[in-house]
Amino acid sequence: MIVNLTSTTHAVATPVVPSHGALRPLGLDEVRITGGVWAGRQAVNGRATLAHIEYWMEHEGWIGNFDAAAAGTVAEHRGGREFSDSEVYKLLEAMAWEVGRSGDADVEARLTSLVARIAAAQEPDGYLNTQFGRPGQRARYSDLEWGHELYCFGHMFQAAVARLRTRPAATDGLVDIARRAADHVCATFGADGLQRVCGHPEIEPALAELGRATGEQRYVDQAALFVARRGTGTLADIELGRSYYQDDVPVREATVLDGHAVRANYLAAGAVDVAIETDDADLLAALTTQWENTVAHRTYITGGQGAHHSGESFGDDWELPPDRAYSETCASVGSVMFSWRLLLAQALPRYADLIERTLYNVVATSPAHEGTAFFYTNTLHQRRPGTVPATDVAVPRATSSLRAPWFAVSCCPPNVARTLASLAAYVATVDDTGLQVHQYAPAQIRTHLPDGRALDVDVETDYPHDGRIRVVVRTSHEEPWTLSLRVPGWAAGATLTTPDDDSPVTVDPGTARVTRKFTAGDVVELQLPVGPRVVVPDPRIDAVRGCVAVERGPEVLCLESVDLAGAGVMRDADVGHVRLTSLDSVREVDGHVVAQFEVDVPASADWPYEAAGPDGDRRMTALVEAPLIAYHDWANRGPSTMRVWLPST
Repeated sequence: MIVNLTSTTHAVATPVVPSHGALRPLGLDEVRITGGVWAGRQAVNGRATLAHIEYWMEHEGWIGNFDAAAAGTVAEHRGGREFSDSEVYKLLEAMAWEVGRSGDADVEARLTSLVARIAAAQEPDGYLNTQFGRPGQRARYSDLEWGHELYCFGHMFQAAVARLRTRPAATDGLVDIARRAADHVCATFGADGLQRVCGHPEIEPALAELGRATGEQRYVDQAALFVARRGTGTLADIELGRSYYQDDVPVREATVLDGHAVRANYLAAGAVDVAIETDDADLLAALTTQWENTVAHRTYITGGQGAHHSGESFGDDWELPPDRAYSETCASVGSVMFSWRLLLAQALPRYADLIERTLYNVVATSPAHEGTAFFYTNTLHQRRPGTVPATDVAVPRATSSLRAPWFAVSCCPPNVARTLASLAAYVATVDDTGLQVHQYAPAQIRTHLPDGRALDVDVETDYPHDGRIRVVVRTSHEEPWTLSLRVPGWAAGATLTTPDDDSPVTVDPGTARVTRKFTAGDVVELQLPVGPRVVVPDPRIDAVRGCVAVERGPEVLCLESVDLAGAGVMRDADVGHVRLTSLDSVREVDGHVVAQFEVDVPASADWPYEAAGPDGDRRMTALVEAPLIAYHDWANRGPSTMRVWLPST
């Protein structure tokens, strides 16, 4: 069933609003996360992270670049990488969503002030970039392979969309800045203009969404032109190959995501937007295949993507080394963008499953608990404890085992910030039949069905700590409607209780639907089995052959050396010295998952290999029981080693 979304009577405060599709997304004005894990994360994001990011962007001169551009001195005084403008725009977007979420007056004032500084740097024809085009700088669009000009525009456009949808009457001028810039892009790169693309995809989904938000079809058309040109060799070949920036194969001919993982996901997200707006079923089918193959062969158990530090790229199929995982945080934000668009288009729960996995195990892993330090990459096996990073200087992005306050390349912190600020927009949707709940958190949903009927429900849960999810209906209607609840793929044995049957009924993974004439006070309860599960890898992933992982609900667990030391194993506990004694030893005790391990004595010989005895080489020194913690919580207790995949005896 296809829902026409153009009939919506108000601006939906959400990042993605396709003109039609299987599902209509609900915005921040319709869904509010009221408690639990994600409410806590959103509070920290609004209270601490946004100000932290703003401080560092001022400190590093990235915001000051706009002041220097307006003053004509930027060639001498510019700070940051060629793409630093984009990080400021992501901060603006995060601020806009936060204002829409919380109404924070201080964030609103800081946003308005920041927009004024950016506006002063825009040139009369709409061009705006602090790295190119002014005296003493390289010419505009002279380095489309690496210059990131269109990429920066893309993040500006997404910030403007957030502003337009959360505060449509705002007078700060951000939307006008973006429209002038978009008009410039269309004039420069239109059908009769430069037949080129940007080395870093991002403008594609941004132009499509700006077109949807403003009603300007030419922006959508320009996004379609960029998608069609991609893969036709308009960019110069490089040492990493054209696959690095997805210019080796046309989008509709690709069968899997390849190259730089962030770029690949951003491009795929934009291509879905184009496929929907142009009714291109073949393009949508190609993107669906790419998603399926990438998830099946090139995605870590955490949902992370990108196995290579070189090129920040996907590896070959089954190439998923845990200790060399790059798994960039931004790639996971892009993965959520891609999956969400496919979910809106096709209404298949598998897309929400991957979103959940990625949110809990990568997006939530990047920021420290206090929200002022971050992972750029997300290894699944930390071999060295590392050192505490400096707090007063930016650090290299992939060298610390602890989260760092800032990186020389800090694309990930504002990307996480904008995702957390807009997170309520990924919770639920509606279609002609009723309401669908995709992500579980305590929430208030106040929306309407396509026929205009008001629909109010509350979600009550302590998920993921507890698997009980109660959906309480607050409105009565004479006509029936359908409440749909996602049953995650891992949730075999889930049960559903409805007002029509007090006895729990087993429901299969997928979607559980309840259709009835709901009355205010009716409760539908979904019980998900969130106990620990031992997971084995596909044998073709040779980097973890002979290992197992443990999951609990949507969370991937890990063993951290802090807990081995706490168990009295050794002074400098190393997770590389242990083996899981048996799968049965993994169990839950008082809400905590524990497991039993053998601890090996390191080989004493001067050669690290020796003949195996009849039962293999054990060198066991002790049996210990240690807790497994949620992967997103690791490295919050000081330097440590850690592993997700556990050798099994």
